[in-house]
This record gives sequence, C-alpha cells and structure tokens, in this order.
Amino acid sequence: MLNSNALRKLDMQDLMVFSAVYEQGSVTGVSEALCVSQSTVSYCLKKLRACFEDELFINSRTGMRPTYKAEGMYEHVCAILQRINQCHAGSPTFDPRRQAITFDICAPEYFEQLILPRLLRGFDHAELPVTVNVSKLEADIPVEALRNGSLDLVICFGPNFHSNHADLKSRPLLDDDLVCVVDKRAAPPLNLETFLQRRHVFPTPWASSSNMIDGWLAMQAQQRQIAARANSYGAALKMIAGTDFILTLPRRIQQLLANDTGFHHYDAPEGLPGFTLDMQWSLGADQDSANIWLRGQVIEACLGH
Repeated sequence: MLNSNALRKLDMQDLMVFSAVYEQGSVTGVSEALCVSQSTVSYCLKKLRACFEDELFINSRTGMRPTYKAEGMYEHVCAILQRINQCHAGSPTFDPRRQAITFDICAPEYFEQLILPRLLRGFDHAELPVTVNVSKLEADIPVEALRNGSLDLVICFGPNFHSNHADLKSRPLLDDDLVCVVDKRAAPPLNLETFLQRRHVFPTPWASSSNMIDGWLAMQAQQRQIAARANSYGAALKMIAGTDFILTLPRRIQQLLANDTGFHHYDAPEGLPGFTLDMQWSLGADQDSANIWLRGQVIEACLGH
C-alpha cells in the first residue's frame, strides 16, 4: 500500500524524469534522452514536486541542482526502476555451470539408495559444482522448512501418507510395490497366514512409528510379530541372514540390494497395496529457476528406474 494518495498520481515516466534530471541537471538534455518534449519534462517535475512537497531541483548557473530531499530519494528511485526492469525481463535462468550451489533435500533412505546416486553421477559427469545435503524424513512433512526456504525439496511416500497443505505443490516420481525377502535357506511365505506366523524385521528408512504394512494389516484386524527394527535396508538384510525372519522391502530396493544368491524374494500377501515416491516443494519456490532445475534433474534421475 502507498502512504499517500498523491503517490497514486505518479507513473513510471515521472520516476524516469526524476532520475534523468538528477543525473543530467538539464531539462533539455532529459527531453532529448527520453524522447519527450520539454513541456512533458516540466509537467513531470511539477507532479513530483507536488507529491513530495519539495522543490527537488533548483536552477543554478551549473544546471538543476538536487535538493537535500532529492539526494535522499535518488537511490530509492533507481532501485524502483531496476526492479521494474527485472519484472519485465523475468527471473534469470539458472545455470549451475556459472556458480557453485547447495541444495537441501529431506528424503527417506529409499531416495538415497535408488535416486540420489544417479543424480550425483549426472552432476559429476557434467562437472557441475552442485552439492546435495540430505536430511532424514520424519513422520511429518517439514512444512515450515519448505516455506522459509531452508529446504528446497521434500521427497516422501504416497499416496495419503502425509497431511495435505494448500501452499505446497506435489508430483509423483515413480510407483513401486512390496516383496518379501528371506534367507535362501528359509521357507517361502506362501500366503497371509504363513506371513503372520513368521517373525519380521522392520526397516525404518524414514523416522515414523507407523508404516504401510502394519497399517494395512490393522485394517484386516491382523498383526505381525516384529523380531527387530533396523535403521536401514542394509542392516535389515544382515539381520535376516541365517534366520527364518521375513523382511518386506520395496521391489526396487530388493532388486538393488538383495538380488543375489544369499536371498530369495516372493510376492507380498495379496491385497497389500503399493505406493508412490513423491516430490513436494513450496509455492514460493515454484517459479524459482534453481528449484525448477533441481526438480527437473530429480525427475530425469527417476526415469532410469
């Protein structure tokens, strides 16, 4: 909002005249520089003087000398004109080759295992000075960190694992489902009954007390037996080696980490739903060129899976 109704009567031409008169000290010179008549320059000066209640420029033998108030205004008027030019030009396109940049992403281990290595290889091969800092996803989306810009992106699971926020934008990156992984000497879990009879290792690649498996079982009025909770997929795989324990993993993670002779994998119980990997960012960052570039790089890295 403007502090005075008189300010509403000013336009860009008035500010351009002010800046030009300050710099050139001559109505004639300003008229030629701006391609307007001298009467137009005089009219703009009249509006400016009335609006700011000051003479602004005083005729002298050396030209039009700015008053004390005009000297204080000049820097601000130049900044206004510069901002208007930036609005017209639009935001500059982000180019990671021109300067080093650090992106902060909150994500589960799934992203670190599956997507981040491919993303970093792309940066390395292109010799881009890009650094990625990843913090572990908690039970809730760190909304405030996205809003205040301390986080650039949040990678999370969907659909409907987290609360919706009107000022966040979201895009699914890929789909996945779950498979049961057991030691190669263990009997296969043939159905839901045998799945529930066995003990399970529960990986917690994101900090949450709930998970899609136990949530689905609760809807069936069922509950599995947890033998241990692991902080990572790799640790969970080590825990089931040489045991009859079952480890339920995303299929893409199983193919990456457990697709060898030490383990066998089987389809999860019928009806156990799949999930999506989603990307969320703030409305404030939606048109930021660096954030747009980062989102494009993440999407491209997901296309290889």
